[in-house]
Amino acid sequence: MTKRKIQYWVIPPESDSEFVASMEDILDLYSMPYNASMPVVCMDEQPVQLLNETRASIVGTKEHPQRVDYEYERAGTACIFMFVEPLAGWRKVSARSQRTKVDWAFEVEELLRTKYAEAEKVILVCDNLNTHTRGAFYEAFSVDKAREIVKRLEFRYTPKHGSWLNISENELSSMTRQCLKNRRIGDISTLRSQTEAWSNTINIKQRGVEWQFTIGDARRKLKSIYPKIKD
Repeated sequence: MTKRKIQYWVIPPESDSEFVASMEDILDLYSMPYNASMPVVCMDEQPVQLLNETRASIVGTKEHPQRVDYEYERAGTACIFMFVEPLAGWRKVSARSQRTKVDWAFEVEELLRTKYAEAEKVILVCDNLNTHTRGAFYEAFSVDKAREIVKRLEFRYTPKHGSWLNISENELSSMTRQCLKNRRIGDISTLRSQTEAWSNTINIKQRGVEWQFTIGDARRKLKSIYPKIKD
């Protein structure tokens, strides 16, 4: 039997006005110049499997690389939150034991209280997962504080099947390849220290994100998703 290669891809829908509207909203946002009083921040998250070694590895030498035993022990799961301010070249990575509405609310509140304390409003780009809601803040904080937080946020949701429009997804992928790939991390404390070290190193370099796909590009290259106007 001939084996066929399969590549998994986020395939956009055909002729979907809601997808188009959300996509163009995000693309228009990415074309705006930097505004410190209303920074654009993208966020994404992903689960992580914690793994412990069952045998001590053999230190690498000039003759052979480090040797790690195939066997490992599952040590639970964690969640990584990635926040990116593309034009400023700034990233924040944090790890939590779970990713509930309250966990997400605490992460966003910390950003508004520290990094963006002086910002008038933060434009937050995220997917419309059921934990990414205004109501999450009312489950985590008093009603007065929750209202203060909500007033300082402007949500821009990526469309369903349009996660590629979220810059933080790309940064999360880069962090995974550069920091976590082929490694076994057995506890959340180590996960935090390693991912924070990655973000600190990248932030020192001040590597900004230059988004080049525009509304014009979308209208030329993604014609199939634009509704056909009937005469």
